[in-house]
Amino acid sequence: QVQLVESGGASVQAGGSLRLSCAASGYTSTSYCMAWFRQAPGKEREWVARIFTTDGSTYYADSVRGRFTISQDNAKNTLYLQTNSLKPEDTAMYYCAASGSADVCGDNYWGQGTQVTVSS
Repeated sequence: QVQLVESGGASVQAGGSLRLSCAASGYTSTSYCMAWFRQAPGKEREWVARIFTTDGSTYYADSVRGRFTISQDNAKNTLYLQTNSLKPEDTAMYYCAASGSADVCGDNYWGQGTQVTVSS
């Protein structure tokens, strides 16, 4: 069983930064991979970044590569998304997801989301 709770979303000006957090229970023992997604009103959910918990390898969508960084703190059972150089098009509800398996990657569990709004 995995429970996820996102936090850190806010309203910021273009060019600003936010650090999103995802508190995960069972993070180190049950989730082979975790990810961040986002969804803007009227648009489809978009994959943003993924991390494999065993070795820390990361992958990014072209739209955020070089600006966003996904990371994990196993001691705190927390996933992070550092978002820099934010653009208005980054405005969305941001969700974290986790695999329900220790050896298979998937997006089986989801948090409720945290809102990021980038103005002008």
